[in-house]
Order: sequence, then structure tokens, then C-alpha cells
Amino acid sequence: MSSDILEIKNLNVSVGQKEILRGVSMTVRSGEIHALMGPNGTGKSTLAQTVMGNPKYKVTGGEILLNGKNLLELQIYERAREGLFVAFQEPVSVQGLRFINYLRTAYTSLHPNERLEYKKFVDEVKELLAYFGLDDSFIDRGLNDGLSGGEKKRMEALQMLILKPKFIILDEIDSGLDVDALRVVSRAISRARDNGAGVIIITHYQRILEHIKPDYVHVLIGGKIAESGGGELAKIIEERGYEYYKGGEIDAKVE
Repeated sequence: MSSDILEIKNLNVSVGQKEILRGVSMTVRSGEIHALMGPNGTGKSTLAQTVMGNPKYKVTGGEILLNGKNLLELQIYERAREGLFVAFQEPVSVQGLRFINYLRTAYTSLHPNERLEYKKFVDEVKELLAYFGLDDSFIDRGLNDGLSGGEKKRMEALQMLILKPKFIILDEIDSGLDVDALRVVSRAISRARDNGAGVIIITHYQRILEHIKPDYVHVLIGGKIAESGGGELAKIIEERGYEYYKGGEIDAKVE
């Protein structure tokens, strides 16, 4: 199993004249799960958008390195080819783009040296659809077209498993999921980790972390990492709340 490393170093990000992230640093290695927690409006989604390359977010300082390669110099599609996968809060819907065609194109782009056997690929997708409680008709549907919020999140988790990226960032994938769906998606995240992926889970609540045991937990307050620790930190946060981090501008809406 390869050993990969994603390094976010002293990252500063602005939108317009507003500074959002202020010196954020995080190092994620293959097979690690990191939870990034914090209240609304503290910059969690901004981090995901910036790592993936949304041009709305201007990096004013710092670095983002994947195995030493500067992601800030790469376009979005190039970052994906390097092995980066980001599932956003609101997955994009594309009517007319068959899900299986999108998935096949994404897979061959990410794994250019691997010969793809189409029938075997489709069978694997069908197997994962069943795993997530979805029927085979989703293969021929437009990408996220007409899906409920929970279905979109499960389809994102399916992509995560089929594409086998090096690093996965999940922005509130637990929102909109019922108890059963949350359990299935959580198992999928653990499965991706066991396959060697490094994972960052962005969440407000400890709920999903009852199913997944993170190796590290980071608290983002006012665009800064206020505290980092082991998995036990999530329960401590649940008990004392984010108000504990006084002076962290927890009411600033910056995402």
C-alpha cells in the first residue's frame, strides 16, 4: 500500500476583502481519518472549496501540497487526477449526463494506466448501489438529477469507493441522512480508510463520529484551528460546546 501525504501549511484565504482562513495547518496521511469540527460560519467549507480549487476563494498565504506537489498551481481537474476527491454540501446535478458515463470517465482519468473492463466496472457499481440501498436504475439516471438530499449523499459515498482516490474531503456528508443511511455511509468511509485513503470529515456534530473513530479531531473557530487532539476530543466538544472557545468569533459568517 502506498503512503501518501496531504499537507495544508499556514493557509490564509480571502473572499473579496474578507479574510476567512487564518493560518490553518493540517497534515493527513494515508489511512488516517481527521474530523474538522466547528459551528456554522467558521471557514470549514471554505477549506474544502480552497483545497479543490474554487477560484472564488483567493489564497493569500500558505501552501497545499499532495506528496510534495503544490496543488495551488493546478487546475481543478488536475487536482482530481492527483487523487483528490471532495464531496460538497450540495452535490451538483447534471441532467442528461448518465451517472455511469460520468463515473467511467472519472475513473479512467484518475487511473490512466489501468485497463477498465466495462462489464466488470458496471457490476461493481451495481454491487455498491445495493450496498447503499439504491436500485440499478440509478446507473442510467442523470448525475444527481432528481435525487433527494440523502440519495445524493449516498451517491457521493459510492463515487468515493469506486474511484479510489488518495484523499477524500467530505463536507457535511452526514447532513440529511437518516439513522440507517448514516450507518451505511459511515461504514463506507471506514472502508475507504481501510483501502488506504486519507479522509477529512467536516461536520458540526459528533453524531457521525459515533460510527467512525477519527484518528484526529480539529476545532475550527473564526478561521483558525483552536484545538487539535485525538478522537476523544469530539466527545469533549459535545459536552462543553463551542462556546468554550471564547473570543473565536464564532458568530462570524464567513463560509
